[in-house]
Amino acid sequence: MEYTRVLHKPLVSEKATWAKEMDNQVVFLVDKASNKVEVRKAVEKAFGVKVERINIVNKRPRTRRRFGREVGRVPGTKKAYVTLAPGEKIEFFEGV
Repeated sequence: MEYTRVLHKPLVSEKATWAKEMDNQVVFLVDKASNKVEVRKAVEKAFGVKVERINIVNKRPRTRRRFGREVGRVPGTKKAYVTLAPGEKIEFFEGV
């Protein structure tokens, strides 16, 4: 699978920012069919960095409720916490 199909987008949230500052981790939303090896190759090829470790989290789909009734669905996602090697970094928003 091409790296453009594996990596959907970087996740920028409070938890992702904290992980980046404390543990040198970057969080990506990835394709549901991808695995750790494919994510590692995609990040190394796309950003030219060395990856030390990858943790993957699956978030299950759920139903959206309003006033006790089910009114829709929220799709499930797959996140990859990518730990970069010491000295490596990926900057998404430089100078903002």
